[in-house]
Amino acid sequence: QMQLVESGGGLVQPGGSLRLSCAASGSIFSIVAMGWYRQAPGKERELVASKNSGGGTEYADAVKGRFTISRDNAKNMVYLQMNSLKPEDTAVYYCNARAYTTYSTWDDYWGQGTQVTVSS
Repeated sequence: QMQLVESGGGLVQPGGSLRLSCAASGSIFSIVAMGWYRQAPGKERELVASKNSGGGTEYADAVKGRFTISRDNAKNMVYLQMNSLKPEDTAVYYCNARAYTTYSTWDDYWGQGTQVTVSS
């Protein structure tokens, strides 16, 4: 099976920046897409950004123009550059990958989450 490990979260002031990283490892046949989700206290988990193998990118309306997702397919990594952070961005951020672990078997995999806190 595949494992995902996030890093880069922390405490930042409003207007600041953070860069999240996620590394995939384990038995991987092919990663279809990788992305980032977040969950704030009392809220449902929501998509932040995703990028598929063909390069297609999707962003939540709340982060468009501020966040940028990128992938390094050779290293099986995905990044989230977060700029102009707002208190409303405070959440646990989760890395996600949809991957085939065999030629015919796929599933969604999740990291453990990394806390991002935006506060003065």
